[in-house]
Formats: sequence, structure tokens, C-alpha cells
Amino acid sequence: MCSFLISDLASCRSLEGLKTFSYLEELILDNNLLGNDLLLPRLPHLHTLTLNKNQITELESLLDHLAEVVPSLQYLSLLGNVACPNELVCKEKDEDDYQRYRYFVLHKLKNLKFLDTRQVTRKEREEALVRGAFMKVVKPKDAKASSDAASISPEMSYTPLPSGSRDLTNHRGILGKCRYIYYGKHSEGNRFIRDDQL
Repeated sequence: MCSFLISDLASCRSLEGLKTFSYLEELILDNNLLGNDLLLPRLPHLHTLTLNKNQITELESLLDHLAEVVPSLQYLSLLGNVACPNELVCKEKDEDDYQRYRYFVLHKLKNLKFLDTRQVTRKEREEALVRGAFMKVVKPKDAKASSDAASISPEMSYTPLPSGSRDLTNHRGILGKCRYIYYGKHSEGNRFIRDDQL
């Protein structure tokens, strides 16, 4: 068995040297700067791969690449990446998002026995076969998002003020006095104080 560990907190950016380790079985690449351009060499004996806390945002391209170059993969962990919708990392994600992610990964990588920290169940595998292809997260194209953002001018941004009060050179101020004395008779906090003590 040949294991390899590259976990040097943001120092690893290239994996070119791994092609000489064709009998590699375990590879831990946690806490590095690996992103969507991750390219592993063909490693037919690799069964364990952890890519926790990297910069991976595109899940489908990664899974297609892994299915091609690591056919024996049984354990995969992607926690701490944007591609893995974990509620501990991102507050907007919940358990349903994470479960859809699991179905999609299991649809793409059918030999997995463990995904992230949990064992793959028979029920999850069956659900992934039936609905896994439909669990893909679709993101808007960057060009479309930038054109939508450009169409909203900064002058037309939302303001809760009425249209007449938006012009800072044309404003009206109000000055006044109010004569009100609070005695506190009907206050919830003073319910145990008698009127003669006020």
C-alpha cells in the first residue's frame, strides 16, 4: 500500500509529480489552494481521496474527471469547498441541499462507499440511480449575471425615502417641541409599585 499526504496549508497548487506514483492508494490533499483546474494523473489503484478545505466550486467537472482518472475510488471527501453545500460552512445551505449533493455525487461516482463523513446507504444509492442526474446545481452564467448587474444603474438603487427627499440640495427640516411627561403608572415594569410611591 502506498499512501501520500499533501497538506501544507495553501502551498500545493500543482499535482504533476503524482504521475510517477501509479500504485498510489490513498491521497490526502486537504487545506491547499486546489481549485476547479485540478487535474489528477491516472491513478487506477487510488481508493481514498480527500480534498477538504480547498477552492473547488464546480462539482460536475470535478466528478467527471475523477470518474475518468480514478476508477477504483471508494472514499471521497469534499468538505469545506463551495462545491459541497455543507450547512456548517455556508449558513444558506441546509440538510436537503447536502442530501441532493450526495445523490448527484453518487450518480456520477457509482463505486463510492463513503462520501465526506458518512457511509453510503443502500437507499441513497437507489435514489441516486433514479434521481441523481436531476440533482445538479445549476448556476447562472457569469456573462448573464454581469449584464444584469450592469443594467441596474447605481442611480436607480433602492431607497426607502420618498422621491422628493432624495435630492440633498432641496430639503426641508422640521423643528418642534413636545411637552409630554411620562409618569410610568401603566408601565409593565412598575406593576409592583403603588401609586403613592411614585
